[in-house]
Amino acid sequence: MFGIKRVYEKPDEGDGIRVLVDRLWPRGLKKEEAMIDHWMKEVSPSDTLRKWFAHKEERWQEFKSRYTKELKDKNEPLKQLLDLGKNRKVILLYAAKDEEKNNAQVLLEVLKNK
Repeated sequence: MFGIKRVYEKPDEGDGIRVLVDRLWPRGLKKEEAMIDHWMKEVSPSDTLRKWFAHKEERWQEFKSRYTKELKDKNEPLKQLLDLGKNRKVILLYAAKDEEKNNAQVLLEVLKNK
């Protein structure tokens, strides 16, 4: 079972396994405070795509399409995530301010369709 949460939100006992799915470490967050079990940069958008998107709302649909395409080449890390979530809850953590339009939302959708 998968869920998503902004990494800056306080960790919760019910979070299960906490996996950061951003390429960059979140600004101002100390590693000890984040309580992250895994940091999977390899499932984050490429630097080129991340910089192009720049969280501009008008680019969201194209970002989703391009990022989904990138994820098709990441079978092994996606399998690792799916294996983590077989019998446990996994929270995909992201740093973006927008809670609805971010890479974790796209990744969650891809995982649910596997």
